[in-house]
Amino acid sequence: MKNHFLKAILIIGITLSSCSKDDERNYTEENFLDGFLTTSQFSGTTDSTIDGGNYEFGIEFTPLVKGKITALKVKIPDVNNAVRVTIWDKVTTTVMRSETLNITSANSEQSIDIADLELEANHQYAITMNSNDWYNHRRADNSDVSYPITSGNIKIDNYKWVSGTAQNYPTNIATSYFAGDVSFNFIQMN
Repeated sequence: MKNHFLKAILIIGITLSSCSKDDERNYTEENFLDGFLTTSQFSGTTDSTIDGGNYEFGIEFTPLVKGKITALKVKIPDVNNAVRVTIWDKVTTTVMRSETLNITSANSEQSIDIADLELEANHQYAITMNSNDWYNHRRADNSDVSYPITSGNIKIDNYKWVSGTAQNYPTNIATSYFAGDVSFNFIQMN
């Protein structure tokens, strides 16, 4: 009787572990930024600011599927050893994760892996960075964009900003430009 019980436990354990491995294998990591810039047509005109005023700026977004953030990405036109990147719960405007990135190379996207941060489908979040260096993207005709814009499994709801170095949730909405190349790698989960 004892051997049958141990065999049953072993079979259940093997079955459960193989299911979770198969579930994760079906999905690839994605990043919304390039698709967002293309779809919004904000890739029409890009200029840069170095050592301008400090801003907390980024996007409000909604994952269309349950998933996790695995890495943060920033691209700025200068070297900066203290670019703060924050993931917010938009509903409560509370910080879920905050990391400081050391950007050692200007004009080059830099990435840091983070401990996985799970996100629920159809819940609103935000990602912002605080910096005095950024790229400014506009449409070729300088017209406004209409949100939301979907890129892969991420729906971009708004672009927001607020001035200063404090870690404050952005309150100002802009539709005629997108500033600050901050994004994340996302992988869908079952």
